Amino acid sequence: MLWFISALGTAVCFGVNNTLFKWGALQHLSKVCIQLFFYWISFFILLLFTIIKGSFEFHILPILTGALIGILNANGNIQMSKAFEKGPASITSTIIAMNTVIVVIATSLLFPQSIPLTNWIGIVIIILAACIIQYQPNKTAHIEYKLWILSCCLALLSIGTVGVIMKFSTYQHFSMGEMLVSMYGGGAVYLSLLARKEFKKLTAHKIEIKIGILVGILSTIGYSCYLFALKEGPSSVVYPIISLNCIVVLIGSLIIFKERLKKYQLIGIILTLCGIVLTKI
Repeated sequence: MLWFISALGTAVCFGVNNTLFKWGALQHLSKVCIQLFFYWISFFILLLFTIIKGSFEFHILPILTGALIGILNANGNIQMSKAFEKGPASITSTIIAMNTVIVVIATSLLFPQSIPLTNWIGIVIIILAACIIQYQPNKTAHIEYKLWILSCCLALLSIGTVGVIMKFSTYQHFSMGEMLVSMYGGGAVYLSLLARKEFKKLTAHKIEIKIGILVGILSTIGYSCYLFALKEGPSSVVYPIISLNCIVVLIGSLIIFKERLKKYQLIGIILTLCGIVLTKI
């Protein structure tokens, strides 16, 4: 039962964070700075925790794997924030949640498991939903539309790859503490290189620092619950629960950002949620 609660906790944490990314995009805050601050905060929290607990060990493969996850996740979040600037959060988060297709197909190829019929039905439904959701009858903002779709696809690929590597880490029985510390450490170093010019204007990013701290705390809790849920519970149930973080963003978008969905978009979102569940049954 704890793994189920952990999966729900992950979905809520990720959903709140993605809603904060949308808010930051609307406020024209620095996307890289928010990511930078939250990665460093999470890194120090987890490093301190593992040192106090005395559970941190240094193994090269888990360290490199965690660092790769951190870099991919950082890129995915940055692209997601760019997509939030161009399109509605409710639809954007739903499209990115389709990364479950990548996870299902990749894990079936890399690990000793086959794709059942229900998974294939889910994949077909998700692809159909993607065609419906991204449909744009008004072509007046064609360039903005292309940039939005591009950012959504890049975020989807990055976050989907993260899911595959996370599965690999649990399959190899890597230490959860070691993975998380190296994940945030690798991502923090990578983002520091991207944001090196921003360090000169550090005092001008007070809001980004506050948002980064909040996102960092939620992300630390979310990924800790994520790995625990994958370790203790069936991935066939864990993944769809976590993928439903887009529901949190959808609710936040309707209440906070006053977004309005067209009927065909609502149908697409419902189909996506059904497809996500089917890909993991």
